[in-house]
Amino acid sequence: MGKLELLQCLTGHRGRAWGAGWHPKGNVLATCGEDKTIRIWAEDASQRWVAKTVLSDGHSRTIRDVAWSPCGQYLASASFDATVAIWDKKSGEFECNATLEGHENEVKSVSWSKSGSLLATCSRDKSVWVWEVAQEDEYECAAVLNTHTQDVKKVEWHPHEDILASASYDNTIKLYKEDLADSDWSSFDTLVSHESTVWSISFDGSGKRLASCSDDQTVKIWQEYKPGNEFGVSCPDNTPVWKCVCTLSGYHSRSVYDISWCKQSGLLATACGDDMVRIFKEVEGSSPHEPTFEMVGSKHAHSQDVNTVEWNPTVVGLLVTTSDDGDVKLWKYEPEE
Repeated sequence: MGKLELLQCLTGHRGRAWGAGWHPKGNVLATCGEDKTIRIWAEDASQRWVAKTVLSDGHSRTIRDVAWSPCGQYLASASFDATVAIWDKKSGEFECNATLEGHENEVKSVSWSKSGSLLATCSRDKSVWVWEVAQEDEYECAAVLNTHTQDVKKVEWHPHEDILASASYDNTIKLYKEDLADSDWSSFDTLVSHESTVWSISFDGSGKRLASCSDDQTVKIWQEYKPGNEFGVSCPDNTPVWKCVCTLSGYHSRSVYDISWCKQSGLLATACGDDMVRIFKEVEGSSPHEPTFEMVGSKHAHSQDVNTVEWNPTVVGLLVTTSDDGDVKLWKYEPEE
């Protein structure tokens, strides 16, 4: 087994620490929580992470999620006050320069597309919204997608294409794309296999696989099959289909709240209601359409539920966790020699 070493515990949030988002360069971290604040962390001269800024005037309720734009200039925050705030530092200080309104209830997740020209949000109101970045500080609603029957927990863009995935309390994952002929967004696939709420999803670096985690205490790996694939998987309407090719069960003893697929190492990290973080690796030489994964690390990470786990985009092995215990922790994963 590899080792998960605690590098630093970042304190300051009051109440639950919910979301965490690494800047694309990996040198800045944003976190958010029940205290309605966003904290921006960076390393000081002694290489200790410190809170450089606290943003406290953007939301009136819990902030659930934060995400940096691919260019690193903008930070989006999603709140239980039913709004999404867009922050930037053009004036020299972080300011909220746009507020996206439209959801009828708590916003649970926010995600930027690879190009940075699209933003997705999802809510307890069962909807997924796609926003277009129209021009500076202006965002227009491109689509309201009402395909889930329950609270939508997570939205995540494909790493290379304008394909969006969402995970819901209705136990399913939906995939969406735009019909370029009429600019209409619609769901083209529904992934059904989990037996309870799907809390989170994460694409691998290629975008050909998706990992999901659930209230049913499992992790599932989904594989994309394109028309004419060598495995003989049929693709109705000449559209790619996604199939569950692996289920990781027996590792988690409570709900699995978050999952992160490292784009560099290929390692999976999970955040669980049993206060643990676990690391999984695909077994070398396993079949691509019947892969096997093994647990290569685990740690009792917090004193309460672990809410978020996210690999750093540039530093291999560095990850962040947040928890109901209010702490944000930075970890280094060292594989077994």
